Amino acid sequence: MSEPLNPYAALYDVPAQGPGDARPTALQIVKDNDALGKWQSRVALVTGGTSGIGIPTVQALHATDADVYFTARDMKKKKKEPVVERIRKESPGKGKMEAILMDMDSLESVKEGAHAFLDLSGGKLNFLVNNAGIMGPPKGSTKEGFELQFGVNHLAHFVLTALLLPTLTRSSTPEFNSRVVNPGVYQPFVAYGQSKTANIWMADYIDRVFGPRGIHATSVHPGAILSGLYVHADEATKQQWAANPKIMAEMQTPEQGAATSTWAVVGRAWEGRGGKYLVACTVAPPTDDFTSVLSKGFAPHAYDVEGEDRLWKLSEELTGVRAAL
Repeated sequence: MSEPLNPYAALYDVPAQGPGDARPTALQIVKDNDALGKWQSRVALVTGGTSGIGIPTVQALHATDADVYFTARDMKKKKKEPVVERIRKESPGKGKMEAILMDMDSLESVKEGAHAFLDLSGGKLNFLVNNAGIMGPPKGSTKEGFELQFGVNHLAHFVLTALLLPTLTRSSTPEFNSRVVNPGVYQPFVAYGQSKTANIWMADYIDRVFGPRGIHATSVHPGAILSGLYVHADEATKQQWAANPKIMAEMQTPEQGAATSTWAVVGRAWEGRGGKYLVACTVAPPTDDFTSVLSKGFAPHAYDVEGEDRLWKLSEELTGVRAAL
């Protein structure tokens, strides 16, 4: 690993061989960055920690010995207990691990969950991973009446982040700045793509405005993953993907899909910096191809200061929440 901002080039530059190939896992990222068992005094919060890449993200961060909290929309034992039991069984970590009730399609639930987290964590937060998301569900709206994907993928995380920014600021030190990570991938679904562009803009805004206060943010393309995120994709689309050897070769396990998000959290290369869109454990290149599930680059509008400012202001107006800094 010779390049700090492209440490796994040798593993990603060869043709992918499908889930479980040589591409790194989230836990491998932790080990490679010498974070295994080293973060006893740090606190992380991961949204959507009971499915998809949320589970290996929680597991990898817990292996650092940090206290890790994750959100769940259903606190029934059948939903959260298997996750907690699996991680505690497989993780070498000794930090706390607790689930917090948070339904991302309700801003009131997000607010309640944020306050519950602050009570449990003692008012400390070093890493916020805004992982939860939905893609291509039937047409619907959140409890407040917002389009479902925009409401869940962006507005809910905007409210959570705005409420926790003061805590992220207080928890930051000159030696170890706080970090916010927004997984967000362009896809050939208009509403989903718009909501994920909002995730990227939010991360860009946070890093630009709050970076001088010790909070850095990145956005992340986790790649194509065999997970429940595609549950709402129509059968014809899923069959088309399954019949395409190139697409199936690029698919990853959830553990591999969580690698780039985990790199954004624990990567030593990201201490004191951010404001970038990451893919395959490196900074994403520009591209004009967004017609495929395998698209990995960014369009020029991914970095748009005026757009970022407008979105932040609009999000404040829509939610009635402002960061108390």
